[in-house]
Amino acid sequence: MLILLLAYLGGVLTILSPCILPVLPFVFARADKPFLSNGLPMLLGMAATFALVATLTAFAGEWAGAANSAGRWIALGVMSLFALMLLVPRLAAPVTRPLVRLGERLSQHHEGRGTLLSSLALGVATGLLWAPCAGPILGLILTGAALSGASGQTALLLFAYAAGAATSLALALLVGGRVFAAMKRGLGAGEAVRKALGLLILLGVGAIALGLDTRLLANLSSAQTFSLENRLARLLGMDAPELTTDLTGPLPDEGAFPGLPGPTGWINSEPLTAADLEGKVVLVDFWTYSCINCIRAVPYVRSWYERYADDGLVVIGVHTPEFAFERKRANVERAVADARITYPVALDNDWSIWKAFDNRYWPAHYLVDAEGRIRYHHFGEGNYDKTEAAIRMLLAETGKADLGARADGPDFAAQEMQAVAAKRTPETYLGWKRMDNNANPAFERDGRRRYRFPGSLDPDQWAFGGAWTVEKRRAVTAAADAGLVINFAARDLNLVLGSDDGQPRRFRLLLDGKAPGDDAGVDVDAQGYGTITEERLYQLVRQDGGAARRTLEIRFLDAPVAAYAFTFG
Repeated sequence: MLILLLAYLGGVLTILSPCILPVLPFVFARADKPFLSNGLPMLLGMAATFALVATLTAFAGEWAGAANSAGRWIALGVMSLFALMLLVPRLAAPVTRPLVRLGERLSQHHEGRGTLLSSLALGVATGLLWAPCAGPILGLILTGAALSGASGQTALLLFAYAAGAATSLALALLVGGRVFAAMKRGLGAGEAVRKALGLLILLGVGAIALGLDTRLLANLSSAQTFSLENRLARLLGMDAPELTTDLTGPLPDEGAFPGLPGPTGWINSEPLTAADLEGKVVLVDFWTYSCINCIRAVPYVRSWYERYADDGLVVIGVHTPEFAFERKRANVERAVADARITYPVALDNDWSIWKAFDNRYWPAHYLVDAEGRIRYHHFGEGNYDKTEAAIRMLLAETGKADLGARADGPDFAAQEMQAVAAKRTPETYLGWKRMDNNANPAFERDGRRRYRFPGSLDPDQWAFGGAWTVEKRRAVTAAADAGLVINFAARDLNLVLGSDDGQPRRFRLLLDGKAPGDDAGVDVDAQGYGTITEERLYQLVRQDGGAARRTLEIRFLDAPVAAYAFTFG
């Protein structure tokens, strides 16, 4: 009973985490309906579906990953259909008529009551889309499932976790229902509220389909929820280790390095064994690519690898899947490329390395010294400075006394920029509606004009050169060799670019009058050349030395090119 209570309370805490955000539009779409016949069946369907999918993930193979991936796309289709029926009520009758014969209407008919099966179907679809953060309690449950395989206890624990989350959502839903009812009574806005909900669902579907929900959550923190779950697990007597090792004094001996037994594949490396790592300081990073906590931690791990590899540090990412679709190698390879990970990644689809370490968390960092002993661990996000200090201590033990400056990870980059943060160049728009700090003597709105670069620029000033048409929200080159110049202060410079016809457009940039070399961004080569292939943000400058004030000049070799805004990091 104790572990069931733990699982349930862990799920309740999910409402405090940003990870619940992607499912809120689908839940609140039923907020203005009777709770017992609409909201409750939906939440139960969501909880049961999540428990089933997570149980299959704990022991099933590639077929479960393919089924789950297909199920998510079907769920997105169901949600899109439901949203369209909210936006355009006359679509409901022809769409639901065949389903009524089967007794499974997906939505309401005009202002009729939603059915039990309708709400359950939407709950199932929501459950397929819900992938919560892997906090300590969920990690403990999934680890137990991986160790013991499929069982009734595993399914019950996962359902208890999902039921806890559903309980929090139910309370929010009851409050939301009263708010919507008050709006409809006070403003006569029933139709507007329904259409707003439909639009919100479509936006949610689009965000999930494009992966934008993950990018958003990557910028939000769930560290407080993680800490609360840890304290709860310890309070209830569960075997949940402390978050981090204390660095006051020598690092303790935490046991022998268990090696890397049974990986199902490797990315960025030939297979590695414990023998290959003898005499090396090794950082083992347990992660999985859809875990929001892991996404936020990976840049730090990457910065340590880039900074200390030449000093003898070996970094190994152990990708242990949390959900079935994460077992697919192609998905992991794409995630590794997107995260710019170049160190070895072991595919731990059978959880063999995870079990060898007796791990419980995503992410988890273990440091192994040159003698093959585990000397440090840290679970979850945060304390990156302490982990780097431990890396440096173990490298020093191997004779690397002069390690120089710390890594230029996200924390340290922020520290470097403190001197110029107040003066960092703000986001700079190129359309006339929000234009600021332009150094051209004059420009013509919505008309073609040839411009000249000024002889000098003040800090944060910029200017057009060559033929441009300056529109309300963007500027478009009117001939080849048109360009931009800007005096900026930042580490990174990005520029939103595109071409209306979708054809590739070439450009070249200079940094302080020279090719950027090592300071080239990911979308530019060392000589400053790049190609616009789609409408998006292009990273043009990424300075290895940190933030500095520089002058960038970019020339567009082909036309037309649409330029929207400079952004800085």
